[in-house]
Amino acid sequence: MPTTQQTDWTPTVLGRARTIALICLLAASFMELMDATVVNVALRTMQADLGATSSTLQWVVAGYPLAYAIGLILGARLGDRFGRRRLFIIGLAGFGAASLACGLAADPGQLVAFRIIQGAAAALMVPQVLTNIQVLYAPEERGKAMGLFTSVIGLAAVTGPVLGAVITSGDWFELSWRPVFLINVPLAVAAIAAARVFIPETRAGNPAPITVGSAVLLGASLAAIMLPVTIGPDHDWPAWGFGLIAAGVVGVAAFAQQQISLQRRGVEPMIPPALFQTRSFTTGLVTFAALTVPTGGYFLVQSLHVQLALGWSVLHTGLMWIPFSLAVPISAGLAATILAPKFGKHVLQFGATVFIIGMVAMYVAEGSSHPALWFAIALFIAGLGFGAIVGSSGLLVLNDVPVTSAGAASGVFNTVQALSVAVGAAVIGTVYSSVGQSDGLESAYRVAMLIMIGIIAAGAVIAQSMPRKRP
Repeated sequence: MPTTQQTDWTPTVLGRARTIALICLLAASFMELMDATVVNVALRTMQADLGATSSTLQWVVAGYPLAYAIGLILGARLGDRFGRRRLFIIGLAGFGAASLACGLAADPGQLVAFRIIQGAAAALMVPQVLTNIQVLYAPEERGKAMGLFTSVIGLAAVTGPVLGAVITSGDWFELSWRPVFLINVPLAVAAIAAARVFIPETRAGNPAPITVGSAVLLGASLAAIMLPVTIGPDHDWPAWGFGLIAAGVVGVAAFAQQQISLQRRGVEPMIPPALFQTRSFTTGLVTFAALTVPTGGYFLVQSLHVQLALGWSVLHTGLMWIPFSLAVPISAGLAATILAPKFGKHVLQFGATVFIIGMVAMYVAEGSSHPALWFAIALFIAGLGFGAIVGSSGLLVLNDVPVTSAGAASGVFNTVQALSVAVGAAVIGTVYSSVGQSDGLESAYRVAMLIMIGIIAAGAVIAQSMPRKRP
């Protein structure tokens, strides 16, 4: 397959080949997002099987998103420089190999190490997905492709707990929790084979030099932010955690200043500051972050509450999310292909409103005589709102970004998403736990829901600052 240097949009591949390439990219995205949550419902089984301590289990969960968030921007820029298909395949191969290693892990230490490697491999793979969509599709064609992409990521976000519960409870092939990882292996092999044939090799026309100093500064700064956010709730938010977060913020500011300095000297920076002069990208990122933070808390709090307050089993909890997962792809597809091109930022505001209605309905349903039935209705409504948000956000945020900056924009977008979800889960989860211990689970649930609703409403207000122009 020929290598194309993208300076403006050109049709590198069309027709059936492009469709298969998109399916391959979507499959990789689905695996990555599913693996972020699939282990959560299997933790107790893992603990019994491997004899893991609670702190080790915490790292089984935390190691993956930590390595993933740290490496996203670097992974995007490596793709720009050395070839997006090449980095996609390397990341996909690493992800599949790490999944196999996780499934065969003999002790807790091995499982933690392989989960970290899995997250690092995902950081190489995932940025190439959005970048390839940017370069494979002209702006007027991206709506349908982004609609499929956002439908897949919305579905994957809730498939993890459902699939994890089904696999663990079903004890597939008498392998207990191990198939939650092993299931990735055949998918990765098939995706690699398809990628080699159908995804064209592209790279940036003038790729930014990746210096060790810049990469280390950015990686260390993101790690300093992500580490306390990820493990802080389980350690009662120690003082050193806030110190690390402050140091991380200072490091990110120093990195930004370094990038501005490089641009002034005529050197292509790792993240072009000019990227943030695109109003739809900058205001869209802020809106996207505000709307994404509550989702991290939403999935965590809802799953915890039905188990702690209502006594639901892990399998029952996982199956609870099926109505949500059915609604998301429907809404996301409509938002990206029809609604966002026609109504622009108002789709985000509409999605936020519907999401809030679903959350309120969920809270009211808990006190009903048949909570499972009303939960299903409420979760379907919430899924429609969530789908509209994820379905339109990628298109609205990235559509005006020049193809030459697609890699950097993809890395920043994915990093903001990972950080927002982590912050939401950590902060809102901590609120639920703290209030629950002092005032009971009902009060904890009410306070957590009010906080999430408030943040989503704020995101809808912030969306008003986005440009009127439609994609």
